[in-house]
Amino acid sequence: MPAKKLLIVESPTKAKTISRFLDSSYKVVACMGHIRDLPQSAKDIPEKYKKEPWKNLGVNVEKNFEPIYCIPRDKNQVVKSLKEQLKQAGELILATDEDREGESISWHLYNILKPKIPVKRIVFHEITKSAIHSALKNYREIDKGLVQAQEARRVLDRLVGYTLSPLLWKKISTGLSAGRVQSVAVKLISDREIERMNFIQSSYHRIEGELCPKKNTKNKFLSQLYSWKSKKLATGKDFNSQGQIKDKNLLNLKEKQAKELLPKLKKEQWIVEKIEKKPISRKPHPPFVTSTLQQSANRQLNFSPKRTMSLAQKLYEQGLITYMRTDSLSLSSVALKEIRKVISNLYGLKELPKTPRFYKTKTKGAQEAHEAIRPAGQEFKSPEQTRLKGEELKLYRLIWQRTLACQMKNCEQEQTRLRIKAGEALFYSSGLRILSLGFHKLYRESEEETAWLPALKEGEQLKCLRLTSRPHETQAPFRYNEASLIQKLEKEGIGRPSTYAPTISTIQDRGYVKKQGKNLAPTFTALAVTKLLSEHLPDYVDLAFTSKMERTLDDMAVGKGAYVRYLNAIYKGKKGLKKHVAEKEKSISAEQFRSMKFKKFKDINFNVGRFGAYITKKKGKEELKSSLPEGLFLSDIKAEDLEKILTARKNKDKVFGLDPKSKKKIFIKIGRFGPYLELGEGEKRASIPKFLSPESLKLDQALKLLELPKVLGLHPKTKKEVKKSIGRFGPYIAHDGDFRSVPSNEHFLTLDLKEALKILSQEKKSKKRSAGKKALKEFKHDQEIIKVLEGYSPYIKFKNKNYSLPKGTDPLRITLKEALAIIEQKSGRKNKNKGRSAKAGKHKKTG
Repeated sequence: MPAKKLLIVESPTKAKTISRFLDSSYKVVACMGHIRDLPQSAKDIPEKYKKEPWKNLGVNVEKNFEPIYCIPRDKNQVVKSLKEQLKQAGELILATDEDREGESISWHLYNILKPKIPVKRIVFHEITKSAIHSALKNYREIDKGLVQAQEARRVLDRLVGYTLSPLLWKKISTGLSAGRVQSVAVKLISDREIERMNFIQSSYHRIEGELCPKKNTKNKFLSQLYSWKSKKLATGKDFNSQGQIKDKNLLNLKEKQAKELLPKLKKEQWIVEKIEKKPISRKPHPPFVTSTLQQSANRQLNFSPKRTMSLAQKLYEQGLITYMRTDSLSLSSVALKEIRKVISNLYGLKELPKTPRFYKTKTKGAQEAHEAIRPAGQEFKSPEQTRLKGEELKLYRLIWQRTLACQMKNCEQEQTRLRIKAGEALFYSSGLRILSLGFHKLYRESEEETAWLPALKEGEQLKCLRLTSRPHETQAPFRYNEASLIQKLEKEGIGRPSTYAPTISTIQDRGYVKKQGKNLAPTFTALAVTKLLSEHLPDYVDLAFTSKMERTLDDMAVGKGAYVRYLNAIYKGKKGLKKHVAEKEKSISAEQFRSMKFKKFKDINFNVGRFGAYITKKKGKEELKSSLPEGLFLSDIKAEDLEKILTARKNKDKVFGLDPKSKKKIFIKIGRFGPYLELGEGEKRASIPKFLSPESLKLDQALKLLELPKVLGLHPKTKKEVKKSIGRFGPYIAHDGDFRSVPSNEHFLTLDLKEALKILSQEKKSKKRSAGKKALKEFKHDQEIIKVLEGYSPYIKFKNKNYSLPKGTDPLRITLKEALAIIEQKSGRKNKNKGRSAKAGKHKKTG
């Protein structure tokens, strides 16, 4: 029997899909992503390097920046298994992704496995039968240029991160990190917050009229006052951030003047002075690339970039879409042919342009190496044909619709603009009429306002039915959300498609950024770090400098850059990072950046401490000090809010009331997580929820809060306790490991067992989602079912509880014995942590 051909890909799902297209002469296995990397901790550094001065970098900066690679502990078993399987093989095929990361994984596999059999490197941008067989015929060698470009990027990121981060630990706080793309993203978010804080709001009035033709009073429409006595009215865009009108010739209509105008205008004769009609032809959006997919999925489906990429990875590995890490807008001739065929079948030839559309990216540094993201194969599956469910279906439908729409006819519209004269006033009305929907039949990014206007003639008299004056205020610049941040980074050429999702996750995980609804708000730690880097190491948060670094790294992929020479200049040069940081470490005062002052708040200092942000204010010889509640962000703070916090802290010993049972004093205090109640000398504490304010809190409400967590009674079926409490995400009830959120309002305080049982009897939304998931594997144990499911990463579900699989575990090969061992291990760890957190809670500091 001839030896099999061993084909290696990154993931089990990808391996399973490819296996369907190959005969029994192939064995397809997964390496579970990267199997070798730079050391992640001191334990990973090989013994022979532990005395070297550069050991912590994991890069030999004295010998051509040679990376010190090691196999992570959780990949030892994977490598061992691959080596065993290689012994039985007659040919090795490296089939990892076709980008830099994929090329690097193949190179590392080759260097670790050291094959003595023929080796082929194959690439494909979609997992279909034709693509796989074509790749097997058109194999090549490993691309050293792509490998070097990935290695240079990895080494540079390590040098920047591991050199800047220790400076932040010493000057601001331990545990902080800096990064080539990460720090620029944090600066963008922080700078926007400062803009918002410094923004001065302005007010103006607008006058709106409800009009109709004199002959037909049913045809009502709205019109806005545009100018008065030949002076154009100022609107929001005409004010600068300091609240001043940019053009002094504009009229800022105030409330008094607006009210005086209303009766005068009502008496005037209203005439249609001019009608302008203008055709508008809206072109469809180009097909998706990585960044635009993340942006649209965020806006339309409310998916985070990380979630979008996780779902797209699954769709790709199932053979449903093309490779999802791309910045190319091109579509193959095969794809264009199929797109036109599907459009013709759906809408007929009337919605099909005579020739295909071709798109070219305008993004800085785009590689144009792959196709755009589209449905895979020569025959696109409709969303219904895929048998997908939930979020995967939503994302596939979005990709399918956008791909077809990009090759449909334009949306043809007609814009009508009316200029209406009323004495010395000019009013304008705009309307939009759809002539032909075109691609809007299938896809649109957002709904357009299409105000209706009646058919009118120039010179026609109108009747004014109603006039109103409305106050308006200028709006501060919006915070970035995930979609707009990606858009900005892409526009400036910072990072690459594969880096956006992990960068946004990292800055949130590290505590630099918090979500405010959909928006990203910087913490005070982020503001302090940005201030330090901007003042002392400005290049590393400068958009132009970082973009240039990105282009240089891209050039290395096509052999235009010298790896060692470039890293030498960046790290060791006269103005290099190493020397620069060493100088700054001596000159920078730690207190200078742990404390910040802003003109808006005069005598109040904002500080970054070990337990979070806090404020200080000198009052004579006394210094007032108080923690800032989490969730309070710079541009949202008012000076009076800070005074209240400081006053509350100063009056921390002021008694709020007495507990009638224990006769102990109750205090209201301000801590890191907001206002809270304290009974006696720290014997019992309870957070004051957002639906209650400390100022209006009543004693009976305080006593109910101090009862939490409260046992409401026993469940009639299980005879186990039903409790209510308030957690990180608000009020909830709990029973036997089942947690249910309840509305955040005062009724929660009086919620009883009867109401709790009613809530518990309702089916959980999350259960519906998991019930729809197809299990990768199932086992029966003690009359219960153990399921292996796919989530953000594979996990085990047993008795309504989830247990994540250890890194490197193949979910398709797991046995019942291994599953039970994981459940037992994870359950034991949770119980230990419960005990530890309970002990820690007794000594936890607040405020």
